[in-house]
Amino acid sequence: MPPTMSASAQAFEARPHQPVLVISDRLDDDPIGLLPCPVLVKHLPSPLFTSEGYQSAPLVLLDDRSYTNFTLRHMLHRPGLIVAAADPDDGTAYPRAAAIGSEAVLRAGQGTWPGCTCACTPPLTAATPTGKRS
Repeated sequence: MPPTMSASAQAFEARPHQPVLVISDRLDDDPIGLLPCPVLVKHLPSPLFTSEGYQSAPLVLLDDRSYTNFTLRHMLHRPGLIVAAADPDDGTAYPRAAAIGSEAVLRAGQGTWPGCTCACTPPLTAATPTGKRS
């Protein structure tokens, strides 16, 4: 029996060559610490991304500091939404991530993100919104 892919992996396979969407209201060039990164990234503040761009991106990384403005957009849940928490000690990111259907929370400064092909700086780790590491 062939291995099955998760919904987010299937979504990524279905939308190759599209940039990862980083939603952040911060104005710097690397708001969630992904650079240098060989993956094409499109950074937009929460008021400027389109519903179509949000749905068609293979992966969406939401800067937790932009959570409130993001929720005001009333976006539909989608596979491949991940919250990037700037403060590794902020446990309040998990319930917010769960409320918007996020698949995981990335935390800065905690090692490496499994499966990440980026040279993440600072390093990131992934945990599900329930707090379990993936």
